[in-house]
Amino acid sequence: MARRQHLTASLILALVVFFSITFFMTGSSTAGRNVADLSPGAARSAPEKPLKGLDTPHDGASSFAVDLESAGDLFNGDSIAPKMENATLKAELGRATWRFLHTMVARFPEKPTPDDRKTLETFIHLFARLYPCGDCAKHFRGLLAKYPPQTSSRNSAAGWLCFAHNVVNERLHKPVFDCNKIGDFYDCGCGDEGKKDKKKEGEKRDEDALATSEIKAEAL
Repeated sequence: MARRQHLTASLILALVVFFSITFFMTGSSTAGRNVADLSPGAARSAPEKPLKGLDTPHDGASSFAVDLESAGDLFNGDSIAPKMENATLKAELGRATWRFLHTMVARFPEKPTPDDRKTLETFIHLFARLYPCGDCAKHFRGLLAKYPPQTSSRNSAAGWLCFAHNVVNERLHKPVFDCNKIGDFYDCGCGDEGKKDKKKEGEKRDEDALATSEIKAEAL
């Protein structure tokens, strides 16, 4: 009798151990699948419908768009930045800005396309509102109203900017530039080829000036 009870207890214990092992093995397998689902490389099925409230761009295009046709309206307005009180910072900003502008027009195409010209003119007018010195920007907008940008060629753009720079210098009681030598003061960084082209352009201007003076002398 005692032996039969011992066998029964052993059988029950074996069943408990078996079911326990089976339970833990099943739980480990499920946990492994859950971890795999959370791993970075795991494939995920796409949701049937996109989440509401999210702006999804179409064809990779941004939802923000600029109406270039109405860009002219942006030209009319006050300075965006306030007045700059720090005189030292204002002077440093002015020097850096003139260098940037002269370098930009020195690299402008000699024969610009209509798009090139429109781009430069648009930039100059928007610059006159965005310049970080509000009172300086106001003076520059007044200058643009009186002397609009010239963009028919590189020489025209460079000559106009030098003239505008001298207008500002005169107002501030500073020395004016010799616009025929503005390229010597502000290096365009064009390399040897660019410098050769600029030298040819300078020689051409000198020849034109000489021819004009000779014509005037003959007329006298």
